[in-house]
Amino acid sequence: MRTTTQRALSGPTRPGTRRRNRFLAAAAVTSLVLGVTSACGGSDDPTESAEQESLGEGEVLTITTFGEFGYDELIDEWNAANPDVQVEQTKISQWDDWKAEMNTNLQANSGMPDIAAIEGDFMPALIAAPDRWVDLSSDDLDGRWLEFKVDGATTSDGELLGYATDAGPEAICYRADLLEKAGLPSDREEVAAALGTWDDYYAMGDEFVKKMPGTAWYDASGSIAQAMLNQVEYPFQTEDDTVDVENPELEAVYETVTSNVNTLSTKAAQWSDDWSAGFKKDGFATMPCPGWMRSVIKDNTGDPAPKGAVWDVADVFPGGGGNWGGSYLSVPKSSTHQDEAMEVAAWLTAPEQQLKIFEGYGNFPSAIEALEDPGLLSSTDEYFNDAPVGEIFSSRASAIEVQPYKGPLYSDILQKFQDAINRVDQGTDPQKSWDTFLSDVQALQ
Repeated sequence: MRTTTQRALSGPTRPGTRRRNRFLAAAAVTSLVLGVTSACGGSDDPTESAEQESLGEGEVLTITTFGEFGYDELIDEWNAANPDVQVEQTKISQWDDWKAEMNTNLQANSGMPDIAAIEGDFMPALIAAPDRWVDLSSDDLDGRWLEFKVDGATTSDGELLGYATDAGPEAICYRADLLEKAGLPSDREEVAAALGTWDDYYAMGDEFVKKMPGTAWYDASGSIAQAMLNQVEYPFQTEDDTVDVENPELEAVYETVTSNVNTLSTKAAQWSDDWSAGFKKDGFATMPCPGWMRSVIKDNTGDPAPKGAVWDVADVFPGGGGNWGGSYLSVPKSSTHQDEAMEVAAWLTAPEQQLKIFEGYGNFPSAIEALEDPGLLSSTDEYFNDAPVGEIFSSRASAIEVQPYKGPLYSDILQKFQDAINRVDQGTDPQKSWDTFLSDVQALQ
C-alpha cells in the first residue's frame, strides 16, 4: 500500500456490535436479492425451481449481459450449430443498470432471463442468499477455472452459483505520445520501471501535470480508488462479515485519492459522458487497465485512434498486482430451461471461447487451460502499439498476491464509497463526504 499518513476518523466499534452487524448484513442482502414472497403476486414458492419445459418452435433461450462480454460472434456460432436451442442476448450498457433491473425482476418473481451475467463484486450477495439460483456444480467441469474464481462463486454448502467468464489482472494503459511530449519515459519497459509503487505513480503524475497543464494524469478518481482497493485484503468487511469501514487501509486509500483530486484527476465520474469525452480530447495520460479495459479504450478513443494518439500497455501495476473485475454466468431458478441454460453457459465459458474473446475484446481468461495456450502468450494488440498483451496480462496475473475479501455487502458499500469519491470530485469537503459515507453504510445495515 501507499505510504501515506493514516488518520483515525472516528472511534472504535462499540462492544457487541460485531455480531449484530453481521446479522443485519445478511438480512439486508436477503431482502435485496430475494425480495419477499408476497411481492411475487402468486402463491408459488419463488425459491423452488420452475417447472421445466422443452423449447418450443420459435422459442429462444435468453441471456442478459452488461458492458461487453464479447458474446455476439459466439452466440451466432452456437445458433448456427444448434438449431433446436437458439440463444438471444440482451446487452445492457452498465452493470449498475442491470443490477437494478435484476433486483426488480427477482422481487417480482418474473422477467429474469435463462442466463444472467453477474458482476464478480455482487457474487457474495448471491452466496449469502442462494435460494433463487441453480446449483451449477458438475464433475465434468471440476478444475476448469482458476481456484479463486470458483471459490468466489461457491457457497459454504458447496453449491456453485456461477461459471467464471473472465479475470481482471491489472496493468497500466497510457498515452505514449502524451508522456513523450512531457519529456517523461514513454517506452513501455521504461514506464514499467518508473511506476513500481503508488508513491512512484503519484510522483510521476505531479511531474506530468506541471509539464502538461490542461491534461490530467489519470482518467477518474474513482478508477484509481478502485485500483488501490483491489490491494486491500479487508476493505469493507472482516472475515466474519462484520462491517468495518473505519479501518486504516480504507481511510488511507480515501485520503490519498481525495487529496489528489485537484491536481491529478479529470474529476469526471467513471463511465460518465464527461469521462468518455476525455479519451477523445487528450484529457488524461494513464489509467488502471484490466484486460477488458482495452475494448473500452478503443470504443471511446475511436478505432482507428485519432492522428497522433498512441496507446500502449506497461507490464506494471503500482504496488504489485491487482485484479479488477471478472464476472460469472448464473442460472435463476425461474428459468424453465435450466439444463439448456447450463449447457450454453458452460460452452460460453469454456477455454476455447475464452481465448476467442481475449483475442477479439481483451477479456482475460479465467479458464486454466486457456492460460496455458501458446496463442494467448504470444498475442499482441496493434491498437496498443503492438504491445505483447498476452505476455503482459499473464505476468500481471502472476503478480496478484491479495484478493480483497468480499462479504455480502461488498458491492453496495463499494457503490457508496465511489459516491463519496465522486462528491469530492464535485467540490464537497473530503471530511464531510466521508461522514456521509459512514452514514450511508450504517443505513445499509
